Amino acid sequence: MFTYGIDRLTATTVMAIANGSLKGVLSDYVISKINDSRRKVDVLAASSKPIYGINTGFGPLCDVKISPDETSLLQKNLLITHAVGVGNPIAKELSKIMMICKVHALSKGFSGIRLEVVERIIYFIENDLLPVVPEQGSVGASGDLAPLAHLFLPLIGEGEFWEGDTMIPTKEVLEKHDLQPIQLAAKEGLALINGTQFILAHAITGLKKMEYLLDLADVAGAMSLEGYQGSASPFKELLHSIRPFKGNLEVAKRMRMLFYKSKNIKSHKDCARVQDPYSMRCIPQVHGASRNAYYHLNELAEIEMNSVTDNPIVLSETEAISGGNFHGQPLAMALDYCSIAASELGNISDRRCYLLIEGKYGLPRLLTASGGLNSGFMIPQYTTAALVTENKSLCFPPSADSIPTSLGQEDHVSMGSISGRQFNQILGNIEKILAIELMYAAQAMEFRRPNTFSDIIEKNFRIIRSKVAKLEEDRILKEDINALIMLVKNQKIIVK
Repeated sequence: MFTYGIDRLTATTVMAIANGSLKGVLSDYVISKINDSRRKVDVLAASSKPIYGINTGFGPLCDVKISPDETSLLQKNLLITHAVGVGNPIAKELSKIMMICKVHALSKGFSGIRLEVVERIIYFIENDLLPVVPEQGSVGASGDLAPLAHLFLPLIGEGEFWEGDTMIPTKEVLEKHDLQPIQLAAKEGLALINGTQFILAHAITGLKKMEYLLDLADVAGAMSLEGYQGSASPFKELLHSIRPFKGNLEVAKRMRMLFYKSKNIKSHKDCARVQDPYSMRCIPQVHGASRNAYYHLNELAEIEMNSVTDNPIVLSETEAISGGNFHGQPLAMALDYCSIAASELGNISDRRCYLLIEGKYGLPRLLTASGGLNSGFMIPQYTTAALVTENKSLCFPPSADSIPTSLGQEDHVSMGSISGRQFNQILGNIEKILAIELMYAAQAMEFRRPNTFSDIIEKNFRIIRSKVAKLEEDRILKEDINALIMLVKNQKIIVK
């Protein structure tokens, strides 16, 4: 059981609520906080003092006073006018994560939203009623306005839900569930569409994927080094203890675990070969740096998950501060940093693939014993090279850009939504690159038999061979690559 507004949300918790293995609830205490915050808004709305978004217009129209009888229409218009997203719909899982994060923020008692609105969102979550949200249109301040407007249009009877892979008008879905559209009250539209939940949802899904890919990169690197018959000395504990970056230490420790009791790695006795290329011996430094970026984003994302990011923030019956908690820059910059970190996992993986086909240290050129007639593994490295370059182009930091909006009222924006989307695109490419490296590494290991490897590498070798046979003569490799990509996507390669 997870209590919204009280318990600490983590990426793991969010995913557990999303997949139904953990139930999110409102306690009596949280309900009292929500109701008290709403009471404060009602007092503020009746005041003659202009209070942004409660009895005034929005953005550059903040100097226009709104009468009490126009308040509900104002909030409805807010959702309708901001639902201008374009492009493909985001994944359903992202819509659900956005709602979970929004409920948690609204339940902290600073947003002035009514309990019935929060409970309706929870109903959507628990019944897999997932709104259709376009992927483009947010500039990441005043939060993710366009995607959040689409996410919550169904509250007022507008927009669309997913039914399987079909988009269904909200009105049809509400009728099936015997639900009536909600008439929004003062401040509620703003509470719903101000916030960073689109950026945050992309950070959460990316972090969960990257967590596995970091471990997988170590496994792929270890298998490649075994196939290359490189040296294990660059992973010694003492070496890394004198430059103790957290990520580096973790990767070096994992590499020692992955080589444990390997007879093949101990056969590295070529005295003329005093060192391996960087992509082999600098795995702890490169993979470790990527881990350090992951740790940083994870820390910031967890802070954001447990924060209030709408606007204005309701403090009392006399004070509602119009600040900038909705600005996405804290996550945007970290997402851009993590995009570079993820991209580097692919960059170094491609280099290891190249080393394996060079034909050195007992390996045949292109990893085929009958080159000439057969091209062997010449061409898959073209694919990894293409994916690496695509990732490099996706590493341009959107957070370094800003285009003023809202007639200059929002004169600096984060573009964090684009940062989040690019981060996940890069990770999708990393899955493919590492899948191809696993194929190369398994083939290279064939030429080191009868030597044996650590238990975990032997198990992974068998998993790979259950889907992809050793390449004896040229064949269409697309099916092999796709099979390995699915192993990676479904996290079937053992990493611990």
